[in-house]
Amino acid sequence: MTTFTGTGVLLRFSLRRDRVMIPVWVAVNTLMVLSIPGTLKSTYATAADRADLLHQVATNSSFRALIGPVFDDSLGALTAWRVGVYAGALAGVTALLVVVRHTRDEEESGRQELIASGAVGRRASLTAALLAAAVASAVLGLLVAAGLSGQGAAGAVAFGLGLAGVGMVFATMAAIVAQLTESARLARGLTAGLLGTAFVLRAAGDAASTDGSSPLTWLSPLGWLENLRPFAAERWWVLGLFAAAVALQGTVAYGLAGRRDVGMSFLPTRPGPPTGSLGTAAALAWRLQRGAVLGWSIGFFLAGVVYGGLTDGVADLVGDNKQAREIFERMGGQSGITDAFLASMTGMLGLVAALYVVASVLRLHGEETSGRAEPLLANAVGRLRWAAGHLAVAFGGSVLIMLLAGAGLAAGYGKEVGPILGACVVQVAGVWVIGGLAVLLYGLAPRLAPAAWGVAGAVLLIGWVGPALDVPQTVLDISPFGHLPKLPGGGMEWGPVLVLLGIALVLVGGGLAGLRRRDMTT
Repeated sequence: MTTFTGTGVLLRFSLRRDRVMIPVWVAVNTLMVLSIPGTLKSTYATAADRADLLHQVATNSSFRALIGPVFDDSLGALTAWRVGVYAGALAGVTALLVVVRHTRDEEESGRQELIASGAVGRRASLTAALLAAAVASAVLGLLVAAGLSGQGAAGAVAFGLGLAGVGMVFATMAAIVAQLTESARLARGLTAGLLGTAFVLRAAGDAASTDGSSPLTWLSPLGWLENLRPFAAERWWVLGLFAAAVALQGTVAYGLAGRRDVGMSFLPTRPGPPTGSLGTAAALAWRLQRGAVLGWSIGFFLAGVVYGGLTDGVADLVGDNKQAREIFERMGGQSGITDAFLASMTGMLGLVAALYVVASVLRLHGEETSGRAEPLLANAVGRLRWAAGHLAVAFGGSVLIMLLAGAGLAAGYGKEVGPILGACVVQVAGVWVIGGLAVLLYGLAPRLAPAAWGVAGAVLLIGWVGPALDVPQTVLDISPFGHLPKLPGGGMEWGPVLVLLGIALVLVGGGLAGLRRRDMTT
């Protein structure tokens, strides 16, 4: 038996398990990219509009930090500039989730030990996980290249390869982290932290340079993507950086995988305190999820600071461009451009917060399927009491991160503290509806619980792309966020907020009723 025996079977199994997650994440990313050219074509229709945009980006370091430098005024180059960093980051998130799910998650649940007892090579599971991530990255790259081919074949291929390259860099990075840590949650958190570090390095480098030449930019795989310069005299040699990073990190991951026992890690788990403080199910839920809450809280506060710092310059960036102004108004209401920008940013942060609440709610599903919930429920802890601890962290945590996002926006903008905090809190009603749907799916049909990710992704896509494409209001109303008042700047409407909160309450109640009656996963 070779070290790779069984890789094909495990790959098919991995793709079958991810038959919902991978298509949803790839579809969201692809549609996000392909929706941009049409929007840019109508927004910057003339050469003068595009020249003014290039001048504004070159002279505004904050916007370069947020999006990156622009290298050409062609529609393809503007598309790569506008969405490249975020599409690359989303490709990295998809890849790291796939790899950790099929490596450390399997070991933590005990399934990997059963698999390893059969005719399976020592490195087959790791290889299958990396190949699954490669499939997701390759499909994304192919779809993006095909969709943008009308803007120029060479640029489309370069952009597609760059996105796939970013995905594989973070896939192999996750493979290394999965060997070092004993917890899948920690592996995801550390790799996501490295992705965040890559974004910060690129942002700092782009703020200091107008052409992506800063050493900080070159330290980030996201910086490599922009320096590949799709549709702007492509630098094909940059693809060698992706290949070298993937080869080096893959070699390290395989070397580590061959030097440890299944279920063990190179970084020992820190023992808990000598006197326990987990006397309740709620305390245990907080212990399990506090790291995620802390990470999301820091991320939302920093994002708020960045967006708040951009507010004063948004009027200059939009200028007299009627189409750009209309997009902001569709996202943030018919108030002045500054308030419309703030409202659109709070709306975007609310959409991202929906991802947090889904991840936090589905921690219940992970605890159940891993078998850790069963011994807990065998004691004097009821199902509802157990679930309530995690739901308190999920729904309470969403309030916390939105408040911190508002505090960051107000700090970055330097004014309107009360209205901005209120605008962020209003978004919680939409977040809770998505969280309530996740609870309902988990309680009634736990096998369908991961579909909540698809719902959150669809809502994110509608909120992000819908206003730019000027889709009908009936489509925007599919999302609960489409019914929220546009604050700050607009008038407060309590009716839709209360209705959404009521819907969330009904969904949570239905999910808990289903959890109380159904059999637990064995």
